[in-house]
Amino acid sequence: MNEFQLKYGCNPNQKPSRIFMEGNAELPVEILNGRPGYINFLDALNGWQLVKELKEATGLPAATSFKHVSPAGAAVGLPLDDVLKKIYWVDPEIGELSPLACAYARARGADRMSSFGDFISLSDKCDLATAKLIQHEVSDGVIAPDYDDDALEILKSKKKGNYNIIKIDPSYVPEEIERKQVFGVTFEQGRNNYKVSKDLFDNIVTEKNEFTEQAKIDLVIALITLKYTQSNSVCYVKGGQAIGIGAGQQSRIHCTRLAGSKADNWFLRQNPKVLNLPFKADLGKADRDNAIDLYIGDEYMDLLADGAWERVFTSKPEVFTAEEKKEWLAKNTDVALGSDAFFPFGDNIERAVKSGVKYIAEPGGSIRDDNVIEACNKHGIVMAFTGMRLFHH
Repeated sequence: MNEFQLKYGCNPNQKPSRIFMEGNAELPVEILNGRPGYINFLDALNGWQLVKELKEATGLPAATSFKHVSPAGAAVGLPLDDVLKKIYWVDPEIGELSPLACAYARARGADRMSSFGDFISLSDKCDLATAKLIQHEVSDGVIAPDYDDDALEILKSKKKGNYNIIKIDPSYVPEEIERKQVFGVTFEQGRNNYKVSKDLFDNIVTEKNEFTEQAKIDLVIALITLKYTQSNSVCYVKGGQAIGIGAGQQSRIHCTRLAGSKADNWFLRQNPKVLNLPFKADLGKADRDNAIDLYIGDEYMDLLADGAWERVFTSKPEVFTAEEKKEWLAKNTDVALGSDAFFPFGDNIERAVKSGVKYIAEPGGSIRDDNVIEACNKHGIVMAFTGMRLFHH
């Protein structure tokens, strides 16, 4: 297949629309089910690059959950404890989770609000356990190098048989030069083939100068995630998964705040008050996610007001007070933070500390590097300058 006709482009008025290969080259993808659209393919191809690089860098199966050409979550296949299984709505009836299924549960579950209606990318052959997880989530499609027969059967049943399933050739290597058009003008550049590895963290510039092995893995995940996230971008990672991604903000401090608030929400969801919310049995996952987002946020009375809570809960929950949230968040530690470009001010560090950050990797090169280093030293943070910017547009 040399080209594939799309229903329309980014919006219904943008026709005609297609993906194609120049010359006689074949597309590196096969459409096994559904009819993926323009944005679906943007998410799929960016997400595939991300998980392929995560697998190469860590040796672990990887998954990402993409929305609007940026990841909502990314993770490698480390086991899930009971708390994470609960906040990610992992059905016990699925049984034992494969490493790939663990990676997807983490990627989908870290920011469930943003992942709603995602496009999934998997580094490995999609197995039955992973398909069972995907089966019960609201999603537009999936891309993987292959599918087990029983997994493919489950996926084909989604969305009344219209679920988008793409198989990609894992050996495909694109040309070194990439091009795109904007307003009739063709842009051309060399592909960003830079390989993120643990060697990037050798140039430690702070008084504390040792990364744990887990911190190095988490920083690799952060930087590879940022490589395929719309810039400016900042990524918080803990335990093998992104827990907060701030994308596309014009100011870096706004990225740091946005990603930090998502990381905070991820940790607040693990508080016993949230874990034990008395949801009605017939309430769907999306409605539960929306309720939790309100409950742990500043607008909690929109949920707990008389006449509102009765629609969601069997009994009225207690307020999760600001003091309780602050005390709980103080327990979140050993978080890693990556930035796709240098931090221009120490205020980014001050915000990161509030979300438990202890390890940072950023390019360096700001005229205020000394201010940023000083802020790290003040809080006992280990920071490495990578010397490599990772803008993505």
